[in-house]
Amino acid sequence: MYVMTIDQRGSSTDIDRVPELLDDLRRFTNVRFERSVGDEVQGVVDDPAAVVEVALHALRSGLWYVGIGVGPVNLPQPASPREGSGTAFVAARRAVDRAKAAASHVPLAVVSGGVQRGLPAPAGGGARGSDPGRGDDGVRACANAEAVLRLIGRLVRERTEAQWRVIDALRAKNERDPGRHGLQKQVARELGISDQSVSRAILRSGWQEEWAARPAAEMLLATAHRLIPDTVSPDASNRGER
Repeated sequence: MYVMTIDQRGSSTDIDRVPELLDDLRRFTNVRFERSVGDEVQGVVDDPAAVVEVALHALRSGLWYVGIGVGPVNLPQPASPREGSGTAFVAARRAVDRAKAAASHVPLAVVSGGVQRGLPAPAGGGARGSDPGRGDDGVRACANAEAVLRLIGRLVRERTEAQWRVIDALRAKNERDPGRHGLQKQVARELGISDQSVSRAILRSGWQEEWAARPAAEMLLATAHRLIPDTVSPDASNRGER
């Protein structure tokens, strides 16, 4: 599983933006996200494509730290993610803390939830698992997924409002093929801009590069999940270290 912990940036000097984020997430994912504590949102995801979608949406506004914990959760899962447990929850807490440390860059981190004798994998070090080789591979896969997501996230964060207007209109019609014949002309007419302006927005925003790279991030997340030992610690609660 993938546990996502998303924490609001600068919340002490800003309004509470959790309700707005939760409303946004309900529009494009069936995954249940909830306020976990304070200005933080949490959800348990089983699809790496959904992880990528949610992470990039949160990064778009520049208002959130995104932590992704990869690994086992205790089953059966409770109705609320706030009541969940397992090393993926602890890893998500460590990931969001790492994302805060990277705030001057792209504030996202992916951490392995591999375990040994009930202890979570140390952040930034080798994973502790029942199979050390698989654990180390899981840590590397998490690091690679993080690197790719940060690269895509930089594209997302640097787009202008004008570029987003074009991209949102294109995505509403056909998200995977914005270059489809006739589609850009439709969007240009709807937005009242030239065909050339639409083409420039697509080129400068890195939209096609983003969609070319998303499958790589999804594959690396899936690989990390497969390589992380599935031993669950009964002591690995959702409380983490806050």
